[in-house]
Amino acid sequence: MKHRSAFINIIGNPNVGKSSLVNLFLDEKLSIISSKAQTTRHRIFCILNNKNYQFVFSDTPGIIKPMNKLHESMMNFVESSYNDADIILYVVDSSQTKFLNEDLTLKLKSLKIPIVIVVNKIDLIDENTLELVVKDIKEKFNDSAIYPVSVKENFNVKTILDKLEELSPISPPFFPKDQITDKPERFFVNEIIREKILNFYKKEIPYSVEVVTNSFKPSSKILKIDSTIYVERSSQKGIVIGHKGKSLTEIGKKARLELEDFFNKKVLLELRVKVSKNWKSNNTSLKRFGYDLS
Repeated sequence: MKHRSAFINIIGNPNVGKSSLVNLFLDEKLSIISSKAQTTRHRIFCILNNKNYQFVFSDTPGIIKPMNKLHESMMNFVESSYNDADIILYVVDSSQTKFLNEDLTLKLKSLKIPIVIVVNKIDLIDENTLELVVKDIKEKFNDSAIYPVSVKENFNVKTILDKLEELSPISPPFFPKDQITDKPERFFVNEIIREKILNFYKKEIPYSVEVVTNSFKPSSKILKIDSTIYVERSSQKGIVIGHKGKSLTEIGKKARLELEDFFNKKVLLELRVKVSKNWKSNNTSLKRFGYDLS
């Protein structure tokens, strides 16, 4: 059997289940999850290996109208994903009133590559509504495969992989077969800490936070990590730390437990909070945090 490989880029509105889908494909949590929009800020390669194929899934930020330089960078990641894909996975939320992004629909239809459409969250709608949703999509994407799924219930998800194998070009693997991502370990430390912040705090705090790991020192018995949480204003710093440091301590505990599971090793995690004024609109700060400003 000839080996197939493909770059498969996952596109869609915020909170439609893109990151949850790729984590389910890999049976590995590489993309962080929260109910808040803008959870995914970077483009992450998540690599699924099989003896017959290698799928390089690109998890991208949800499509938003940019309000600052951070958002512009996030949309740069999305824009680049149109240009280097062998296949596009377009994920929509079937339970949303306006589940298709019209501008995105026009953009995708102009591409000369296969589009596979994943209709997620069908556990939230009835059968008649689903039929109408699928009919609407077929009218707009008459040549595309459509897969109604529930990522939450793990329903009909793995059937998508068969279609992706059929559509993938015959090719040797792009990455070593034991590699599952293109990101370094520090990236996942930053993301795990940020996920805990997203799920712990409300209002503006999660959207104003970035995490940088200053040191990552593994040994045979323990992994020592020192990370800094950056916020935009002094008032936010106080909220993140909390009364007598209780909030920061709780964040650190939750992050440490997940880091120990992720790295399969005991972790000593030190967290501090600093102010980087208006970092979301500061080019120097954004470059330091790894964002694309091209």
